[in-house]
Amino acid sequence: MAEGQNFQQWHVSEPYLDTHCSLGEGPYYEPDTHTLRFIDIIKKQLHTVSLTEGTSSLKTLQFDESVTVTADVEGRDPQDTLLIGAKQGLAVLDRKTGKYEYVTKFGEAKGERIRSNDGAVDPNGRFWLGTMTDFGLGPFQPEGSLYRFSHATAATPTRSGLTIPNSVGFSPDARTMYFTHSSAREVFAWDYDPTDGSVSNERVFYRHDGPGEPDGFRVDTEGNLWHAVYGESRVLKISPEGKVVGEVRIPTRNATCCDFIGGGELVITTAGDDEGEGESKKFGGAVFRVQVGAEGTPRFAYRL
Repeated sequence: MAEGQNFQQWHVSEPYLDTHCSLGEGPYYEPDTHTLRFIDIIKKQLHTVSLTEGTSSLKTLQFDESVTVTADVEGRDPQDTLLIGAKQGLAVLDRKTGKYEYVTKFGEAKGERIRSNDGAVDPNGRFWLGTMTDFGLGPFQPEGSLYRFSHATAATPTRSGLTIPNSVGFSPDARTMYFTHSSAREVFAWDYDPTDGSVSNERVFYRHDGPGEPDGFRVDTEGNLWHAVYGESRVLKISPEGKVVGEVRIPTRNATCCDFIGGGELVITTAGDDEGEGESKKFGGAVFRVQVGAEGTPRFAYRL
């Protein structure tokens, strides 16, 4: 990767939250309350912190199975109700009690071998969610899929044979849908039709060349993808043309995902680095925040 004269770099040396997540993921900014929520897939937890009150306001919900991603529900207060990707499909979470009820399930024959991973709501209020081999079942296999959930109807598989399906996102004009297949080190793009939600013209938008794997991303208002790279201690800024134009360096290896929290700031979740050394091991699983001068595109809410 050539770093030209206009290549941007940011460096973060200390975590904002030293949470020691095993697999921190899914940061999601809630602008109405200026709070951040994020998950620990392995520890089966949902964390929430008030960015106004500070780190002492951190609260945690504990679950009995992995929760992998969250979204808002149309017409519901996110302080009360969230949509979650759980092991078997999509569920509605009562945030006050910590109880959740499945709306629809994958219905895969593989059953216990599979869990959900990352995903997002599209402009039509549908949820795109990937599945992959669950933890503790040996090496990850190409047995995952990318599903589309539409208004509590049966899950529709749109791609299969995936090993680690990851983030889904949309361009500012909602006419391009992006999807990362981490194990293939590729980010795909489709033409997205906002009127009916159909996708077409699949192509490789970005192919990663490096020892790590692209993990989760968010899109800013100028159409750049801010893409965490697991194993490389950084988040890449990728232009709408698919070129790397900047990077955020963090002191631990396993960057997992990021989100914008207003005022030009980016937050970054990470996973533990038990096999690492020094600061990488010390800060593995922490949450970082950094001023990058960019704002995120609006999120969409799921239509139940």
